[in-house]
Amino acid sequence: QVQLVESGGGLVQTGGSLRLSCAASGSIFRDNTMGWYRQVPGKQRELVTTINSVGVTAYADSVKGRFTISRDNAKNTVSLQMTSLKPEDAAVYYCHALARTTPFAPRLDYWGQGTQVTVSS
Repeated sequence: QVQLVESGGGLVQTGGSLRLSCAASGSIFRDNTMGWYRQVPGKQRELVTTINSVGVTAYADSVKGRFTISRDNAKNTVSLQMTSLKPEDAAVYYCHALARTTPFAPRLDYWGQGTQVTVSS
């Protein structure tokens, strides 16, 4: 099993910055993709950004140039640096991992419990 624990959410003013972190524990093989999704009430969860095990990143158009994802493979952590925050960035942010627990196991989806980001105007 893989457990993901987020931290770092909170309240920030428009234009401000916030950093989210996610620590993965359990039996997680190094060949994995981690990322962040977000969800607001009444809407589907949407992809924000991903990073694979060799550091290749992808971003939603809405956050390009403002958000930066990074990871520390040795510590099994992934972080999301958010800058120039807008009210529309407010959501519950979920850490996600697409990972296998052994070299021959299928890759499965794992989710954190979510952390609230509130952006005041």
